Amino acid sequence: MSIMLGLYRKGTVKNVKHIYDMIVIGGGPAGYTAALYACRAGLDILLLERMSPGGQMALTGTIDNYPGFDEGVDGFTLGMKMQQGAEKFGAETEYADVLSVDFSDNIKIIDTSNGAFYAKTVVISTGANPKELGLENEEALTGKGVHYCAHCDGRFYKDKTVVVAGGGNTAVDDALYMSRIAKKVFLVHRRDTLRADKIYSDALMKAENVEFCWDSTVSQLIADDRLKGIKIKNLKTGSETEIDCDGLFVSIGRTPATAFLKGKLNLDEGGYIIADESTRTNVPGVFAAGDVRTKALRQIVTAVSDGAVAVHYAQEYLADK
Repeated sequence: MSIMLGLYRKGTVKNVKHIYDMIVIGGGPAGYTAALYACRAGLDILLLERMSPGGQMALTGTIDNYPGFDEGVDGFTLGMKMQQGAEKFGAETEYADVLSVDFSDNIKIIDTSNGAFYAKTVVISTGANPKELGLENEEALTGKGVHYCAHCDGRFYKDKTVVVAGGGNTAVDDALYMSRIAKKVFLVHRRDTLRADKIYSDALMKAENVEFCWDSTVSQLIADDRLKGIKIKNLKTGSETEIDCDGLFVSIGRTPATAFLKGKLNLDEGGYIIADESTRTNVPGVFAAGDVRTKALRQIVTAVSDGAVAVHYAQEYLADK
């Protein structure tokens, strides 16, 4: 179904060697699921990935909530398996940074560090990165006591003491989840009230093993080879308090990887691509799958679902053309 062209759009695109049926931007679970389903549907596809397969999933030590792995699987391995599964059916992977896009015509143009690529449809699955506290050694301690997903890594802290940083819906949900696993949960929030919806905050207030640290931020990580405590700073008094803990879950929000899409697609105030459960964006032929789109739940299973759905509607779009 691919098209071979030497000149397109009144000379604006020159020396085009290949136009794909679909280009997938992002090699996480949504991206490689889209690639797999597209190849099995007979589409000619290219997947663009800037680093390595798996996205944020690849940073997770053990994943216990993805069906089919009764003993769990590490995120890097799962990402590699997803890539291998898609490439088995003909998917191509190009490692490159996407610099800009042009969705203004039927043939979409993706400009990358390795040159321009062209496609009839595009699936954007660039994901969202967790916001960090910006503290010294935070990156080095990631996976060694510092985490960004309680539902992914919480099981390692059964009957232990943990801290959750944040006060929105995600932080409160993480704290509530950890209250059922951990012996003690400290919630550190920079305000004196939670920003989370009442249905979440009311449930957390009833948890007997949760202690609230209001008007405070995490100011220091205390560690040797892994985290063993934190310091929190009271924003009103300036005083610092040390808390011994086994784990810290940072839940202060995420930043979607959509900077290259500003002015190209409709984004919400948080920078996420506005797309419903059909994954269709405001631009015909362009779809958003996984954590990068507006959605209620961002998990691996919802990402892979989006990837399959995106291909379904991309096929409809191509058939209409």
